[in-house]
Amino acid sequence: MASQIDRETYEKLKKERQFYKFQFRGLELEQLTELKENEIAKLVHARARRRMSRGLKKKSISLMRKIRESKKDVAVGEKPKLVKTHLRDMIILPEMIGGQVGIYNGKQFNAVEIKGEMIGRYLAEFSLSYKPVRHGRPGIGATHSSRFIPLK
Repeated sequence: MASQIDRETYEKLKKERQFYKFQFRGLELEQLTELKENEIAKLVHARARRRMSRGLKKKSISLMRKIRESKKDVAVGEKPKLVKTHLRDMIILPEMIGGQVGIYNGKQFNAVEIKGEMIGRYLAEFSLSYKPVRHGRPGIGATHSSRFIPLK
């Protein structure tokens, strides 16, 4: 159904159903995408600001280009193609919003849809590289009583 709707109708329907307008530090998404890199750096936390002041690396620029291309070729109302990456230390920028990224956690690629609330955070925060500890469940050898449990 989404592919049958033209862009003008889609935009009109989108305006009618608009409940929540995303803002990041007082700026709307359209304004954020128009900002230059050094202006975005002023809006994020200190560690990201320091990293951005030193410039984006070649791999980061390549990832941004791939996300841009995947978002460009998508139909109205559809999700873009997944872009796989090992760059867990990449800071999420406004240009990446709406893209699908497969973030490697050391074993597999976890698919993450980039949303506005993620700006200024790292990709690694959305793909855990470890399994969280479950406390309170004894394992083998945890207590003396477990010695008498058969290991079948």
